Amino acid sequence: MKKHECDVLLIGGGITAAQMASRLVQKKPGLRVTIVEAGRRFFNFDERAARRERWLAYGENPWSHDFIEDQSAEGIISRSMAVGGSAMHWGGVTNRFSEEDTRLHSRFGLATDWPIEWAELERYYCDAERQLGVSGEPSPIAEEKRSAPYPMPPMLLSHNLKVLKAWADKSGLPFGSTPQAKNTREYDGRGVCKRCNTCEICPTGARYSPDFTFERLLEAKKIELHDETQIRKLVMHDTKDHIIRAEAVNRKTDEPITYEAGTFIVTSGYAWSSHLLLLSANTRFPDGLANGSGLVGRYMTGHSFSSAFIELDASLFPGMNEQHSLISRQFFRAPAGKPYVRHDLRVWESAYSKGPRLKNDAGEVLFGDAVMNDWRGRTKRSVARVRAYYDVHPDRDSRLTLDPAKKNRFGDPLPKIEHRLDAATVARRGSTLTHIHGVFETLARADNGKILSSSESNYLDHPGGGCRMGTDPKVSVVDSYGLTHDHPNLWVVGSPTLPTGGCTNGTLTFVALTLRSAERLAAKL
Repeated sequence: MKKHECDVLLIGGGITAAQMASRLVQKKPGLRVTIVEAGRRFFNFDERAARRERWLAYGENPWSHDFIEDQSAEGIISRSMAVGGSAMHWGGVTNRFSEEDTRLHSRFGLATDWPIEWAELERYYCDAERQLGVSGEPSPIAEEKRSAPYPMPPMLLSHNLKVLKAWADKSGLPFGSTPQAKNTREYDGRGVCKRCNTCEICPTGARYSPDFTFERLLEAKKIELHDETQIRKLVMHDTKDHIIRAEAVNRKTDEPITYEAGTFIVTSGYAWSSHLLLLSANTRFPDGLANGSGLVGRYMTGHSFSSAFIELDASLFPGMNEQHSLISRQFFRAPAGKPYVRHDLRVWESAYSKGPRLKNDAGEVLFGDAVMNDWRGRTKRSVARVRAYYDVHPDRDSRLTLDPAKKNRFGDPLPKIEHRLDAATVARRGSTLTHIHGVFETLARADNGKILSSSESNYLDHPGGGCRMGTDPKVSVVDSYGLTHDHPNLWVVGSPTLPTGGCTNGTLTFVALTLRSAERLAAKL
């Protein structure tokens, strides 16, 4: 059996691990940091253009084999397991949460408060924006005052978004460019966004992805990265609460490996972090490590969403930069004396029902000029896609458990996630959707608009939770920095620590919390 020793072991190789490792070695030069990831590494920037072409031509996954056949789970929304994780696919949206998210119980009597002051979290939002390279514009809303400007000016609005903004502004709601981790000038050694409209595999490097960070750290020999290596269990000292080693297996050779470290950090995301802690049960922690509270895998969170397509009198040319959107944060704050509802509001261009076709409404086949004439006739009016992520709160039984009926090839039970919303959330769902649909109707009334269709989510997006943070060890798993209450050298960082899921994209929040954790750990080391 191989044995590997280091000062700090990071388990999982996604965006959280990239930012944690980068900050640790910056603060503590010479620190021996090892990252272990079950999936493969994709350091292939030179291949991106070719992969993008095949994605466009054939719909191929631009990150081929970024999943593991025997590592799946019921209830997860992404199977991506690779160095870089889901952030290899992300669109780069970097919205912030708001102060209301951290004070839900104090202000509204709902869910729970976060164990962190907003002013401190806001500073780490600025830090995260600098690390990722975020382009954006200040919000016109007074409560969203920033302590530092965005690193880069916002991406210029396309013709389509200018037209849609003029339409959306008629609703009386303030809209602006959605902040994104995409360069509007050369930044951090990466190029400028060319609006390729293929953000999932950015061929210029303008959109941040964790592989850039990992490559830089490896070239400088500041970290070790062991890919295709799966941690199966954490082992605790016989008489103390310290973690002394991690037991792993090389997925290519099936060779067992033991990792010994002074500090263990679980950076495996919302699903696999709780999963590993539950797998690591022992006689003193029969329900899993760090689980003295019984809450590991509980309070799994995220947010729901409502969407619609609105036809309007406008001239759009779909495909100009479909992933860029407008955002209004007008509804991030629930007014006193009214039913509680909080949501963001996004507007995109859309080709819904407006693409070219080879048959008309009567089913007749179209040829030559008839195709173009039909297309021109149907595009005299255009379509906007609108969506609202809205705030929902997890029940205690919104949880991840081990599924004994489904195991990987090593015999480890796989996770199973069942999201459940608390009673207050369920009770207000009707009024929440009535409000959101009313906002959609307000938008539609401008420019002779008409709602073509609407839909509701059947899953929680941008999920987190399972290792919620708090000050009381009886009702939380980790403290506000991610240090587990039960083990003095075991940390969980990023998305699993969120007590609630907010009402907008969560990646920037995950990174901000990770940087704060890294600063704390570096100070302790």
